[in-house]
Amino acid sequence: MSTRLAQPFQINYNSSVPSLLHKLGCSIAISTYQAGKVVFLSAQSDQKLIQLPRTFLRPMGLAIEADRLAVACKDEVILLRNSTQLAWHYPKKPQTYDGMFLPRATFHTGEVDVHDLDFTETGLAAVNTNFSCIIQIDTDYSFTPIWKPDFISKVTAGDHCHLNGMAVSDSKIKYVSAFASTDSPRAWTSKLMETGIIIDYDSKAVVLEGLAMPHSPRIYKDYLYVLLSGTGELIKVNMTTYEREIIFQQDGFLRGLAIHEGYAFVGLSKIREDSSSFGKLSIAAAANTAGVVIIELASGQLVGQISYLQSVDEIYDVQVLAGLKRPSILNTSDDYHKKGLSLPETTFWGVAKEKE
Repeated sequence: MSTRLAQPFQINYNSSVPSLLHKLGCSIAISTYQAGKVVFLSAQSDQKLIQLPRTFLRPMGLAIEADRLAVACKDEVILLRNSTQLAWHYPKKPQTYDGMFLPRATFHTGEVDVHDLDFTETGLAAVNTNFSCIIQIDTDYSFTPIWKPDFISKVTAGDHCHLNGMAVSDSKIKYVSAFASTDSPRAWTSKLMETGIIIDYDSKAVVLEGLAMPHSPRIYKDYLYVLLSGTGELIKVNMTTYEREIIFQQDGFLRGLAIHEGYAFVGLSKIREDSSSFGKLSIAAAANTAGVVIIELASGQLVGQISYLQSVDEIYDVQVLAGLKRPSILNTSDDYHKKGLSLPETTFWGVAKEKE
């Protein structure tokens, strides 16, 4: 009797997933640093889900704003731009895609362990986890520090508090998440389930504490939503009283959150047994699936799940590509992206020169 092995990046999913994406007219983007991919997941029909994985070097945070997409990688941030014209006339698959993100700029940050990033009123901002601060991504320096918690005495390397998440609303940073209010290298690892915090960006006050590994803070309709990775919970926070309630709980490591049209799209990761920080957590045994879960916020019910059978074990970020039913993305791993020429009023696909 033969055994059928799972193919690379093979997925299982509920029939409700393509149906929902088809209804919403959107796609999902995920980053998996472990597999070195940014993956677009789209509904080919209301019954079939398709995916497009592209190679990036240790991709972490994803930021999306209109036609711009930023990807935080191992030692650089890559800025891409969507072109519907280049997508429609893509030489390899013409009249297939309704969007195509092509690289337009690379910022060389060095290995600073950028986690969340987002477009703000002052430009592209990111969480520099190694240096425990928020930074501006620009062309002047490797990075420009623009904010640090009050308990961090100096901007220096060492991942002092595991600053990781950033909530942005109306192009302004509102909240930041960290694993602890500590100020020495990796001091946050001692009590992972007890010391997580949410910090108000403007006042620098700690507004929530005692959290189990908070990740991916996001603001939606005047509420703050946060993933507690250590307990597998999605919580909803009143931004006036800071009272919180559990919206959803699942055995597993939740990280990566996007909210769109009343649905939360949440990344689900396995925990590596050899992880020095997370391997001994009580949820480690239960965190044996990687993929995306979709939750209806009004009811707190799980309405869909995508699970990887192969290749993907850990997901960092999840974003929704609104208005794009089947987008594509090109990376910088080869030179093909250079053939896509975008001008203010027109676009061209370059033709390879014949050898003389």
